Amino acid sequence: MLKKLIKVNASDNVAVALVNLKAGDVVSFEGNNISILSDTKSKHKIALQKFESGDRIIMYGVLVGSANGTIEKGDVLTTENVKHQSEKVFGRTESFTWKAPDVEKWKNKTFMGYHREDGQVGTENVWLFFPLVFCENRNIETLKEVFEKELLKQKVNPHQMLLRSLVNNTGEETADVSTSTDVFDNIDVKFITHPGGCGGIRQDSESLAKLLAGYVNNPNVAGATVLSLGCQNLQINIFKQALEAINPNIKKPVLIFEQQKMGTVNDMLSAIIKESFEAIKKANNVKREPAPLSKLKVGLECGGSDGFSGISANPTLGAVSDMLAALNGTAILSEFPELCGVEQELVNRCVDDEKGAKFLKLMKAYEKSVVDAGSGFDMNPSPGNIKDGLITDAMKSAGAAKKGGTSPVQDVLDYGEYVTKPGLNLLCTPGNDVESTTAMVGSGANVVLFTTGLGTPTGNPIAPIIKVSSNTELAQKMPDIIDIETGAVIRGEKTIEAMAEEMLAFIIEVASGRIQTKAKLLNQNDFIPWKRGVSL
Repeated sequence: MLKKLIKVNASDNVAVALVNLKAGDVVSFEGNNISILSDTKSKHKIALQKFESGDRIIMYGVLVGSANGTIEKGDVLTTENVKHQSEKVFGRTESFTWKAPDVEKWKNKTFMGYHREDGQVGTENVWLFFPLVFCENRNIETLKEVFEKELLKQKVNPHQMLLRSLVNNTGEETADVSTSTDVFDNIDVKFITHPGGCGGIRQDSESLAKLLAGYVNNPNVAGATVLSLGCQNLQINIFKQALEAINPNIKKPVLIFEQQKMGTVNDMLSAIIKESFEAIKKANNVKREPAPLSKLKVGLECGGSDGFSGISANPTLGAVSDMLAALNGTAILSEFPELCGVEQELVNRCVDDEKGAKFLKLMKAYEKSVVDAGSGFDMNPSPGNIKDGLITDAMKSAGAAKKGGTSPVQDVLDYGEYVTKPGLNLLCTPGNDVESTTAMVGSGANVVLFTTGLGTPTGNPIAPIIKVSSNTELAQKMPDIIDIETGAVIRGEKTIEAMAEEMLAFIIEVASGRIQTKAKLLNQNDFIPWKRGVSL
């Protein structure tokens, strides 16, 4: 029989509704009968005690808010009767020990990846085109059209054929959408555009340079074609310096073209096409070979979260993160606004005081910039989050942080810094889905696990994004975007550990190219750089 309520941590004074409850229902929970006072949708929280104004509300074992008036036992928590509150953190408060999971069965497992000269291993083989400045976006779009039509031989878009039939009034709504044959069988060609590189402040361009350099250095990239106008803030030398800072001995081919030195657009595009085509032909010769799981660098992301995300999908990612850490692989936890309220646990898990101090410094600087802009971390939950039970930032954060598991924090990185240490890494990014995913890939993630409770179609140009639903209903409603669903955890049919084993096996298949993610099948290639202090 399906439980109606669940308490995440023994010290919690609220419970999560696993099913819709009606006012007047009496629920047996932990040996007591609780009278439900208000209609409560599944995923929302029920008070397990009477709260007076200012009383602390505990969930996931941490402070997630305070009562904004009297809340009776059995009543539902809302944005009207609860306000955001989190603990103040000043440094480490206790020592930390970790018992790694048993990964003996995984130690000799491999994935089929692309080995790079610097020792990194890619899960994809991509030739990447991008501009240093938005002025070159049009040229990138032109190149995209040329290469996709001739190199990728893309199939006819059925939506285009539908519109054509409506325009011509033919009534023919179908087209031949049979699978096409690409010119090259072992490399993808991808294109990035962005609104940066000039204007704004110089720091924005420097930050963008680090991000783009990280994309070139990512093991999923075989080489890159870079377009520059010439007069922009993000000068070619700034980009080269950023790339050298990440990898002084990078051996990948990076072709750079500056329009103001090359004359006409036609001359420049002709040169780009000729040189890039020759380089792509060579990159196509790289083949997949076995690689240990320690070469996996997995980004941990959530977007469109719901009240189940923190008790099914996110803890499953946490268990996978712990398995990777035990295998000497890498996991990246980002979205700093969604770590608000769990700073103490993360500081205590840092391998040394220096890492803990850096984490708190980045968190405080980020929060100050948000406050200075007239907002605050308490504004982080989206309307969709609130509608599905995440009513305070600390409540959302406590569930989001479960993606990071329980292992030691090996390193803390600012935005644009590249991962160098195996194990769990914290990366300063916004909570915005695409900005955060963009940043993790720029810091070296060669696969990203992305949990969602509401449904998010995000993808990435160079890294596979594995979409994980927190509930079965979403997976059934939006099967075209969901790769794995964790609803069985909510129903009590599978443990977190069993679900994590399935997920790691799925990651290996994706990393080996044997399974394509739904985001890749949809050709979802999202890329948004972060302008600091502007985004939550």
